[in-house]
Amino acid sequence: MFKQICFFRKHPDMTMDEFLDYYENQHSQLSKRQGRAPSIPNAVRYVRRYLHPEKNPVTGEVHDPGYDCIMEIWWNSREDFENSQKIIAAPDRIDFVKEDEAKLFASHANPVCSVVEYDSPMGPNGEQTSVEVKYAD
Repeated sequence: MFKQICFFRKHPDMTMDEFLDYYENQHSQLSKRQGRAPSIPNAVRYVRRYLHPEKNPVTGEVHDPGYDCIMEIWWNSREDFENSQKIIAAPDRIDFVKEDEAKLFASHANPVCSVVEYDSPMGPNGEQTSVEVKYAD
């Protein structure tokens, strides 16, 4: 499994509610709205995690994490990920993507990372835990 994460800061003219609404109902549906094939073909999971800073239990302060959203996408292989990146950056798509992102994000300088994950045993008796992805009917 290959995982990508991206870090996004909302456009400064948007409230957090406007940002979430636009991302969920417009940007995440961009290829569909254009009548195009998905820009993330072979993705296993596509998740947006909207950040709501909480009080740090050590300092008692609320610290700005620097981002408003962490986006995660899982693929079965790095090859599937790289294919998706080529599709997004294709000359017939890139201008439309940039135009839409300019409405949503503070800039195009959004960190894109691959991830290596390690799970700690969290079961009641120290067992390994797991998360199962199920597809809705």
